[in-house]
Order: sequence, then C-alpha cells, then structure tokens
Amino acid sequence: MAQYFNIHPDNPQPRLIKQSCAILHAGGVAAIPTDSSYALVCHLDDKSAAERLRRIRQVDTRHHLTLLCSDLSELGSYALVDNRQFRLLRAATPGPYTFILEATKEVPRRVSHPSRKTIGVRVPEHAVTHALLTELAQPLLATTLILPGDEEALNDPDRIREALETQIDLVLDAGACPQQPTTVIDLTGAEPTVIRQGRGPLAQLGLQAQD
Repeated sequence: MAQYFNIHPDNPQPRLIKQSCAILHAGGVAAIPTDSSYALVCHLDDKSAAERLRRIRQVDTRHHLTLLCSDLSELGSYALVDNRQFRLLRAATPGPYTFILEATKEVPRRVSHPSRKTIGVRVPEHAVTHALLTELAQPLLATTLILPGDEEALNDPDRIREALETQIDLVLDAGACPQQPTTVIDLTGAEPTVIRQGRGPLAQLGLQAQD
C-alpha cells in the first residue's frame, strides 16, 4: 500500500521531504508533482525500481526515461552538452521542457536508449520536485504519469492513489498540477528537432513547431 503525504506545493515540509527520500533510497517508486503533470520517479541507481516504473507505464526499453535534475550543473555528469546546446538549455530551465541529449558513460545502460545511447533530461520548476532533488543530491529517474490505455497525464492525486495504491510506494499530494506534458526537443542532431510540443512555449527558445 502506498504511503500518502499531503505536502505544501510552495513550501514543502522538510520532514516529509526527508521521509520521501528515504522511501526512494529504499527502492520505492513514487508519484510526485512537477510543473507538467504528475510523474513516476525512482532512484537513478536502482535497477529493480526502474523496471517497476516501466512495468507500471507498460513501456519498453526504447521509451526514453527522463533524468530530473535540480539544476544545469548536474547535467555534465550524465549528458554531453556543447556550447550551442547549453545556451538553449539555459534559456529553457527551469521549466516544462525535456531535452534529448547524448548520454555519458555515467548513465546506466538500462536507462539510456538501447540503440541511440541518448537520455532525456530536464530541470523542472516545482518547489516539491526541487526540494526532493536537493535532498537526494542526485537526479531522479522519471516518466510522465500516464496510465496504460490513457492519452492524458494524471494531475489528480486522489485518482493516482486510487489507480496505483498497490503498485507504488508513495504519493506526494501537492494538489493539482498542469495537465500538459513537457515540450520535448531532440538536441542530438545538427539542429534542434521538436519531438512534441507541450506546455513549454517554443517561442521562448526561438524555435517553431515542425510539420
């Protein structure tokens, strides 16, 4: 049965953040709020938890999981970023954007795309997510919380609890989140490629939607 914490969306209680991190350190899978719907997260280095996360979402290894980072300084350990890419990342973070980048050797093979060796990374703008990442002092492995068969992400903690109470270990209830997913941009080519236009505006990055 999942634990259920009511947490303040702007000033998260330190006690609940510490308890949440302990659950994640112990191999737990959690539903947490972000600036673009709720997400399923687990500890980056826990193979079993990552496999559970994929099973819940019913996605295979070709589905990009995302590293949630507290700030851009963490990215260098997990993704190869040149000056052009960094300028775009700096303009977009923190915020509702996910960037596909070439993974470094620090990223576990089970996490990166099996054929492309790429990883999704993002720096979310949500006080609860940021507090978790700061307490953990390392990224979280994440995927948008979309139930199998659904097309939209979940943003209602009560529905998340009802649907996943026996499958996950923690629900952090910070109230409703935006229901739009992140804007996804592939930076591995010569030019940025918009994979999905979501909540993050393209104009902020000087980009346009592609046909």
